[in-house]
Amino acid sequence: MQKKTVKDVDVSGKRVLVRVDFNVPLGPDGTIEDDSRIRACLPTITFLINHSAKVILCSHLGRPHGIIDERLRLAPVARRLSELLEKPVVSLREAIGPSVEKTVAGLKDGDVVLLENLRFYPGEEENNFGFSQDLSRLADLYVNDAFGASHRSHASVAGISKFLPCVAGLLMEKEIEQLSSLLEHPDRPFAVILGGAKVEEKIGILENIIPKVDLVLVGGGAVATFLKIHGNPVGNSPVETNKMKVVETILRDATSRGVRILLPEDFVVTKKPEPGSPSLIVPSDQIPPDYIIADIGPLTIAEFTQEIHQCQTVAWNGPMGIFEIPQFSNGTKAVAQALAGLSGTTVVGGGSTAEAVTQLGIAGKMTHVSTGGGAFLRFLSGKTLPGVDVLLNR
Repeated sequence: MQKKTVKDVDVSGKRVLVRVDFNVPLGPDGTIEDDSRIRACLPTITFLINHSAKVILCSHLGRPHGIIDERLRLAPVARRLSELLEKPVVSLREAIGPSVEKTVAGLKDGDVVLLENLRFYPGEEENNFGFSQDLSRLADLYVNDAFGASHRSHASVAGISKFLPCVAGLLMEKEIEQLSSLLEHPDRPFAVILGGAKVEEKIGILENIIPKVDLVLVGGGAVATFLKIHGNPVGNSPVETNKMKVVETILRDATSRGVRILLPEDFVVTKKPEPGSPSLIVPSDQIPPDYIIADIGPLTIAEFTQEIHQCQTVAWNGPMGIFEIPQFSNGTKAVAQALAGLSGTTVVGGGSTAEAVTQLGIAGKMTHVSTGGGAFLRFLSGKTLPGVDVLLNR
């Protein structure tokens, strides 16, 4: 990797501001439903503790839009992190200001504090100069370990670089290395699986990755646009008509390069995307007028599974159906299990996709589960990430 990491600098005795992505899912009672993102940052935090740094963590949680939302305070995250580290983590009620600066000034080597939700401050998402400067007063060095937030030009991600030297954390290093390897020298056959609801989010990946792959498997609601291009009925499934010409160009490019793009042979369809809603299994060219695509069908599951088993590298973004409704989750589960049984390289990215493999208990069987959603998509699209761009080069 060409960027400096926390291992390339002296952190002993220094105040180190670490941008993490602790945007964890919370239950109705405020409890953390999945602590994967907290665990993902433990190597960097532990490294800093062991090397006698004063650790100042900062993160966003949810979308409070610049106002204080008591439901989105980071105190529960601090408690969970304290349990995982087996040492106290002080949870602050503010992210900037005199009281925060006083607390930080009293830190001893190896101490850990967590600032309050950055998005309680309008300056965070506005990439406000003053807010970045206020954050920088707390530290001597900045470490970005929040790959999942690094596609945002926010104050704690990009603006901070105007005031502090910036290096990558260990999770950031792992993300960049894994995804760069995927794009630069994958073992073949190399397949990309794309699902989810919107074609618009996948166009960048398709344009960038078609010259690099052997096979693309398309599922989820996004496939309706592909079907429409081929003249197939899609029922009430949403079609992004404004993206059809771009997709047609991508399909022609794939054909000219000998890249196969496989669409489902059959679907599970329903009138309403609700639990218990009646459903049908229909061929891909016979979707009834008043139905929507809810999942890939059994024939497609068999075909996609067979194709996956023949690959040496697979990248997956987007569920095959409405995964959160159990009766429409079979396609996503089948793809996840096929990847888990693959001996080659398997990379999973995107919030709902990562959530699926985690829920199924097979995240550990993947080569890499990216902590990024939008950042994962942007990276595979070949675009720069503001939070990565500002890191110091080696």
